[in-house]
Amino acid sequence: MMKGTFLPGADRKVPLLQPEPPARPGHRVFDHTPNPGREAQRPGAWLDAARIGGVLRSLLTPRWLLLHVLFVVAAIATGFLAVWQWDRAHEAGGSFQNLGYALQWPLFGAFVIFFWIRLMRMELQRAPAQSAASEQPPEEPQPEEVAESTSARKRPLVPPPAPPVSDDEDPELAAYNRYLAELNETDQGR
Repeated sequence: MMKGTFLPGADRKVPLLQPEPPARPGHRVFDHTPNPGREAQRPGAWLDAARIGGVLRSLLTPRWLLLHVLFVVAAIATGFLAVWQWDRAHEAGGSFQNLGYALQWPLFGAFVIFFWIRLMRMELQRAPAQSAASEQPPEEPQPEEVAESTSARKRPLVPPPAPPVSDDEDPELAAYNRYLAELNETDQGR
């Protein structure tokens, strides 16, 4: 017999649902209710039929065609290298090193394919964001803002020297600095 409460209109007792404890700071709470402003994250959601036309066209640019050829050639080459090392391992002069390579090459090929798919998915996710950004007219920055932003990004190549430390502030650090200064003087004298 199940423990629970009797619901009006129900033939049997149903389990009593306990309310979830409140979220503690630093812990994530996952809400399983659909978010109306966001697309459902289901497998293959990045490849909806409505987005295929324009988005997949970005994977057929000359740059991407060259990348596709490169990834296909790399995957096929790792397969051939695996077969070659496997045959080499079974010859009279073969060793366990050849056998190890024969087992490693397919892993390299799997990584090539994984990386290829990952790059394509990143491109497909980036393309809608770029098209949404291109629909809005870009604001032209004022010349003063451009000058401030470029000067704020530049950092000196050498950090400024640290301020000197007196014996009153930190006697150990001051003694260590004197020791380093003496070493520098003796090194410069050579």
